[in-house]
Parts: sequence; C-alpha cells; structure tokens
Amino acid sequence: MLNMTTTSNANEPLWDAPVAAGPLNATVMIPGSKSLSNRYLILAALGSQPVTLVGLLRSRDTELMMGALNALGVRCAEDPSTPTTVTVTPPASGRFHGDVDVYCGLAGTVMRFVPGLALFADGPVRFDGDEQAYARPMKPVLDGLEQLGARVDYHGEVGKLPFTITPPAALSEVSQAGSAGEGSATVSIDSSGSSQFISGLLLVGSRLPHGLELHHTGEKTPSLPHIRMTVADLNAAGAHARADEAARVWRVAPGAVQLPDRVVVEPDLSNAAPFLGAALIAGGTVRVPHWPVTTTQPGGLLPGYLERMGATVTFPEEDGIRYCEVASDGHVKGLGDFDLTAAGEIAPSLAAVLVFGDVPTDLVGIGHLRGHETNRLQALVTEITRVGGKASELPDGLRIEPVPAGTLHSADMETYADHRMATFAAMLGLKIPGIRVRNVATTRKTLPDFTGMWTTLLG
Repeated sequence: MLNMTTTSNANEPLWDAPVAAGPLNATVMIPGSKSLSNRYLILAALGSQPVTLVGLLRSRDTELMMGALNALGVRCAEDPSTPTTVTVTPPASGRFHGDVDVYCGLAGTVMRFVPGLALFADGPVRFDGDEQAYARPMKPVLDGLEQLGARVDYHGEVGKLPFTITPPAALSEVSQAGSAGEGSATVSIDSSGSSQFISGLLLVGSRLPHGLELHHTGEKTPSLPHIRMTVADLNAAGAHARADEAARVWRVAPGAVQLPDRVVVEPDLSNAAPFLGAALIAGGTVRVPHWPVTTTQPGGLLPGYLERMGATVTFPEEDGIRYCEVASDGHVKGLGDFDLTAAGEIAPSLAAVLVFGDVPTDLVGIGHLRGHETNRLQALVTEITRVGGKASELPDGLRIEPVPAGTLHSADMETYADHRMATFAAMLGLKIPGIRVRNVATTRKTLPDFTGMWTTLLG
C-alpha cells in the first residue's frame, strides 16, 4: 500500500477558505479537460502533421506534458494572443529524440503516457519527477514496455521513478504471440492500480509494426471510462482500436494516427465537481457552461450523482450554449452503499458533500485511490476527522457517517501536494467557519486560478 505523504511544512502559507454567506447564485467557467488535453498532446505528437488544440488546459500537468514532448523533439507553440490555443508539430523524421531527460513532476499522465513514446526514440530516455512521485506505482506500464522489447533501468526502487528506458534496437524484433491469428504484439499486465497503465500502452499501439493486443490480468478495471476515452480518442485520430471489456482485452491495429488539424478540448467535467457540489453544501444554484451532450469524461457522471444526493439538475441552453445547472436547498442525502468505480477521481468532491449527508455512505470501488498523488483514502479520513467528522477506510473505499449538529469545527487542513485534497478542503470551508488550507497553490495542477474561481463562485 502506498504510504500517505505530505510535503507540507510550517512555512507554507495558509489560505482562509471563505464561508458561504447565503445560497449561491453563480456561473463558473471551467478550463479544458486535463485528461483530454494530455491525450490529445500525445496523439498529436504521434502524428505526421501539425495539430492545433483549442481550449487546451494550461496547468502544471499540461505544462509538464508539453515540456516532456519538447524534450523529445516535438514543438508545442502557443498562440501569443490565446495561450489556450497550442499548435503541436511532430518531429519531421518521425523519430523522437533520445539521450534526453523527461521531468514528470507529479503528473500521472506524464509519467505513464510518455514512456511509451520512448519506444520510438533514437536513444535512451531518462525519466524523473517530484520526490513525492517516487511513491507512485509505475511497474505495470514499464513491464509492458519491456515485453515490447524496451530495456528499463531503475535508479531507485524497482517499479518507480526515476528510471531510464532504452528503446529496442529494431521494433520489427518485437515478439508476436499471434493471438487470434492477428500477429499483434501481445502484452499482459495487471492494471488494477490505475487505468493509465492501459491507456499509456494503447496510445502507442498503432505505431508498433504489428499493432498491440493488451490483456489486463487483474480482477477489476479501475476508471474504465478513462480507458474508453483513450479508445475513442485513438479512433478519432484514425486508429482502429477496439475493446472486449468482458475479457479485459484491448486491441489496436497497426497504422498511422493523425488528429484533425484543429481539435477543441471540452471543459474538465471532474474539475466542475467542487463548484457544482458547492450548491448542495451551501444551497442555491451553480451553473457550468459548455457542458457536452455526450462525453467520454468520467466527470460526465457527476450530474446524476448529485441528483441522487438531493440536487435538482437541469441542462438549459442559452444563445446556443448548453449549461449544467445544479440547484439545492442545502439538504444532502447520503448514498448508502455506492459504487464509484467508474469515476473515482471525483471521490474527494463527493466526500466533501457527504460530510453533511443525512445517512452514512460507503463509497466503494475506489481502492486504487491509495496510489494517486497521495493515499487519498487515508488523507480523506484524516482530514474529515480533523474537522470533527466521522470517516473510516474500507478495503475498497471509504465510509462517511453523519455527526450531530455543532460537531464540525475549524482546523488547518493539509493538502498533501494533491490538488483534489485542496478543493475538498475549500468545499468544507463553505459551511465550517475557520477552515484554513495549507498550500492551496497545489490546485494549479489542473486549475491555474482556483482561488479566483472560488471567489467568483461566492460572488
């Protein structure tokens, strides 16, 4: 189990989380999806022609991704007048630069998606990251690359950062298992710890001489919607990817990938969770514009979850713009036994709302959150208990129980360098006076101006 780590210290600033003075009435613009932004960046780099990404999230994670691609010889050029518009130009040779260093920070999509590109580099690629990233599991994706002929040299703990990937001398030497007579390179990994292990390998599958057949050997598949997103994005780029989810097998045929020359990034629906969830905690109405009719983002499940917790959810359209509008009288219904396997990344936001629930809730199917930026399950229990709430870890999730009125109290809350723990703390502060959040700047990972957006929420 990943140990919970905190990089906080007494010198880090404390942010006073504002209390909602009354019911909310706000419209909040949400930046582009991190999951889509970083997948599009990878797919654009794998193509042969420039791709302009419109509405790209500009945050620490996407900056790290663009920095990694630049190191590999990919040019990521922003529009000077619109920084969220970025044109990605792959290397003219079609080969990525080797003998380079890639810095992953604490970004899971960087440390798990970029190593696959090293298969097509002209020399070894060295990977490193934040000290806290050394605790994040990496071995399944690296085992997969070794099965594809790469050599992985670890410079610390096996299966963790830092490491060096040396590409195979010739990709034509990649072993073929001949599954189903297709001749694809076959990889078997246990991706129970993160869907990103599967996505990271699928993204490069079409560049392999015989494609890829990937078998997930674990009993559960976490964040399956994220894998579906990867498959959909591959197919949108001209690949031929398909899934047999019942058998836990994914196949990508060999062939070129090329995104359209202009791609618009959807808003990050998981990042909408703190703002829409705030309507249940404080009461009132919160709207998020540009909500898609259909989406591959797991955050697309959020409106249904909030509705089950007592909110009224509608999708009005104004001037051709579709909104997600959440209204509540401030009463929160507990969820009982609730399977959150499909959208574990919004667990901290749902947990913040459920602290004020009327009956206990068991959020299950999220044991893999122990391997995120921090051990999120342990962190949530610690911080809920810190403010006088009642929570406990389950083998595969988290139990949150209601407490008597007046029990919840002020506290200085830790964020563990985890952006979702910071927004979780801010949500509690809507109703609990005196909440102070240490290192709220960690939200820059996906929300470059979270505190400004939170101020807008409260008017």
